[in-house]
Amino acid sequence: MPDFLPDFLMGLFIPRPAIEYKPPPDKLLVDKVREPITGVAQYIHLFEDPADTPPKPIIETKADKRSKRHLEKAEVQAYKMEYSIACWNPVENEKATQDPYKTLFVSRINYETSASKLRREFKKFGDIRKVVMVSDRSGKPRGYAFIEYAHKSDMSYAYKKADGIKIDGRRVLVDYERGRTQKSWLPRRLGGGKGDTRKARKKVREESPSKS
Repeated sequence: MPDFLPDFLMGLFIPRPAIEYKPPPDKLLVDKVREPITGVAQYIHLFEDPADTPPKPIIETKADKRSKRHLEKAEVQAYKMEYSIACWNPVENEKATQDPYKTLFVSRINYETSASKLRREFKKFGDIRKVVMVSDRSGKPRGYAFIEYAHKSDMSYAYKKADGIKIDGRRVLVDYERGRTQKSWLPRRLGGGKGDTRKARKKVREESPSKS
């Protein structure tokens, strides 16, 4: 077929000349004579003594620092808790009621509820001697109170009948005073108490799936 091509195309099919042989500039790796391998025992005395090596600096990561802060905070809180438990003595509370066995504990009170309103709601169970609304240092109500009745029977009657009544849109819980009647009793802020808190109930409501 190329025989029928013109000369200017035939030149494209002429083979190129063979590549000129050139000897390698260096011996091949397999042909090289290598230096014998020797040990390093003669240089051991020049090595650094491990006893003289300074310890590596401890570099704390962000996670280590965060864990350390949490641990320190937990230790401080535990110390404060132990100190508060050791110092807690409800018998010496000057603002407490006179007779703990005639005193009713009322919790989950609306923060807007006043002492007079609480007295009106609970005097139907008997004669009330004193109402103590508990507040923090800034004067903000803590949501619980102590009601002292004139007679222990009236307190027992209120304990049976007043639990769950609604005052200012909130159902209250009642219990007899335990701080001065039970030696092992501790308030919630010291790790004791009964039931849950308002924050815990709010968290449960937020985590529960909404009804479709």
